[in-house]
Amino acid sequence: MRSTVFVFFAFVFVVVGCDKNRVFDEYEPIKNAKWHKDSVVNFELDGIDSLKTYNLFINLRNNNDFKYNNLFLITEIQFPQGKVITDTLEYEMAAPGGEWLGKGFGDVKESKLWYKENVSFNEPGKYKVNIKQAMRKNGEVEGLEELEGITHVGFRIENKTDQQ
Repeated sequence: MRSTVFVFFAFVFVVVGCDKNRVFDEYEPIKNAKWHKDSVVNFELDGIDSLKTYNLFINLRNNNDFKYNNLFLITEIQFPQGKVITDTLEYEMAAPGGEWLGKGFGDVKESKLWYKENVSFNEPGKYKVNIKQAMRKNGEVEGLEELEGITHVGFRIENKTDQQ
């Protein structure tokens, strides 16, 4: 048993240690895998090199309680000087046959979703990224009170690969 644990941690160390493009990568858990429509997941960014450009991703973990083929999100980036950029995004989460597009073993799948590319953080200070779900059933105006099946929401910043 001890050797299995050691091998697992060695593998994690190697995978994480070799991720030279990662600048920021955090996850927030969704309580009971039920994302309330008024619940906003927040990330604070500080000290990001203003001379580089980055690619941004939203990372999601879902389980089999997620009953939809797609996902709608509303994102917001708040700049230190007060500017705000808001986007409504749609992501495909399952193939037409119902198989999850995310990767992983067992019930939980992880999806790395493109958000923005070639982004510069050229204002000094803290940036805030806010993400909330905006799911609705077909033909209904009101959003889902709780979106089941999303276990974690993450935000990732990577160095643009051609500037190493």
